[in-house]
Amino acid sequence: MSAALDIFRALGDPTRLRIIYLLRAMELAVGEIAQVVGQSQPRVSRHVRILSEAGLVERRKEGNWVFLRLCRDQGMEPFLALFDQLSPSEGEQLWQKADLARLTAVRADRSRAADSYFAEHAEKWDAIRSLHVPERDVERAMTDLLEAEPIGHLLDIGTGTGRMIELFGPLAEQVTALDRSPDMLRIARAKLPEDAGKYALVLGDFGALPLNPGDADTVVLHQVLHYAQAPEAVIAEASRVTAGGGRVLIADFAAHEREELRLRDQHARLGFSDEQMESWFTQAGLDLDRVESLPGHELTVKLWLGRRRGAHVLPIEGRISA
Repeated sequence: MSAALDIFRALGDPTRLRIIYLLRAMELAVGEIAQVVGQSQPRVSRHVRILSEAGLVERRKEGNWVFLRLCRDQGMEPFLALFDQLSPSEGEQLWQKADLARLTAVRADRSRAADSYFAEHAEKWDAIRSLHVPERDVERAMTDLLEAEPIGHLLDIGTGTGRMIELFGPLAEQVTALDRSPDMLRIARAKLPEDAGKYALVLGDFGALPLNPGDADTVVLHQVLHYAQAPEAVIAEASRVTAGGGRVLIADFAAHEREELRLRDQHARLGFSDEQMESWFTQAGLDLDRVESLPGHELTVKLWLGRRRGAHVLPIEGRISA
């Protein structure tokens, strides 16, 4: 962090304050910030540079895009606490509300592009996945990580064509499979066994899981997280619904530079580093137990297995049922 005078100078501009509030909500590219605040990209870039030089904002390059986020230095915490303690004026309340509404529109634009892609490619989703790394190797590694303990209530987030419930469903006591695409759920439903009483296929979003805290014993996100605009929020939500001692397994790409996956396949993130994942796990109340690497011809698939801290949460009423 810079000296206090540099920090207060950097914050002494309404647009830069707006940028700070926006970055508290999620990581954003410069162009997205410009879209929300209604200013030119060069002008926003100048504001970002001032915030960056003061140590308030940091950049993360990902392919051809540069994402911005609040500095994670501990010295940032008192300033964020100050924001929370100050009561905004009536005018400030208005622009905060307007900016958040426009931010919601940015998120909606991203989601619509992804939803369109999902619907168009639902029938060949397994084939698209297999282009990146042999799925049999990934499935074998996932099974090795999970089979040592009971699966219990399995939550498959972003079930897609239902391969994960096909793989782990027979071992589970109860299965909830969630996806935001009706086309995907239609395909997944076709793969259920004849005795499907323990299976529930649910239309929903990974940012707001329709389960109670501690409902799930095992949570799986297979090649899903790279579609998230705020992966840390998805992990936190997965942790919320995981019982104490339960497990969260994420299978996704290691960090890479294949920009065409963002442009052609609507990937919001070009993979993840172990450092990112461990940080997000810790923030969400998960201990990172295991990390596995599966190098492919062009991309590496990583498996991150976390365990929910705290005592085991007893089942509660109101669980989703088939």
